[in-house]
Amino acid sequence: MFLRQLTYLIALDQYRHFSRAAEHCNVSQPALSMAIRQLEHELGVPIVRRNRRVLGLTPEGERVLAWARQTMAALDGLRQEADFAHEVAGGTLAIGTIPPAIQIMPLLMESLRAAVPALHIELTVSANTDILHDLTEQRLQMGLIYLDQVPADGSFETHQLYAEQYVFVAGSRMELPSRKTFSWADAAEHPLGLLGHSMRTRQIVDECFAKAGVRPNVLLETNALELLYVELLAGRLATILPVAALPHQRDPAMPVQIRRLASCPSPGVGLVRLKQPVQTALMSRSWEIATQLVLEDALTV
Repeated sequence: MFLRQLTYLIALDQYRHFSRAAEHCNVSQPALSMAIRQLEHELGVPIVRRNRRVLGLTPEGERVLAWARQTMAALDGLRQEADFAHEVAGGTLAIGTIPPAIQIMPLLMESLRAAVPALHIELTVSANTDILHDLTEQRLQMGLIYLDQVPADGSFETHQLYAEQYVFVAGSRMELPSRKTFSWADAAEHPLGLLGHSMRTRQIVDECFAKAGVRPNVLLETNALELLYVELLAGRLATILPVAALPHQRDPAMPVQIRRLASCPSPGVGLVRLKQPVQTALMSRSWEIATQLVLEDALTV
């Protein structure tokens, strides 16, 4: 069985006429007719009801046609994959992410490299506004940001990956009440290290404290998550972070205590790219892969 026989069968079903199908396939009518007869002989079933005109396919022919369409579609996908791999070999993708989503990036990069092993990734950690600016200037191709900060002027395409959940976090050495949920007043009673005021995460946290009518005891402000982690794990300070930003939350060697925060907002975090008439093959494939990530269950406590 040859692929051209399947191509001829699909064309024959489309035109319901041997001559027109042969013309479409750029072969002679006798060649097309012979190929269809060979296919019938190989499969041992009648495929076409013959007359001067093609009257249609037999029931067996309809089933063969369905398989032919699936086979040709799979072949077309294989060709696209080969073209894609050839086109993007050694390609570079520049991605920007907000600090609270930094723990998501290994998952995203792993998924991208599984499809494009030679992919070179340039990762920048920035604030929401900086990522949007760099996307507009085309210094970045993709961003992972708070989606409520994306301008509504139609310049960007977005895809939400998860709704952020904020939690109170302390090291194992800090003494905490055993209850699983804290109020914002409870959180304000502990010495805190928080991200700086320029970060959207901090702005959300400040809004929650203000709404609760309490003033937090903030002893450290920094845009470096690593410094927060050091103070946290040493037991000197607690913090308030999205679940996505928790330090090595699955590592038993770095235990932390987590308390859910009552009346906590759930801003959407997701992917953003500049909307363009034509995307490169690398950008199209990377976006397709990235938007298939499923994170909601993993980022909820």
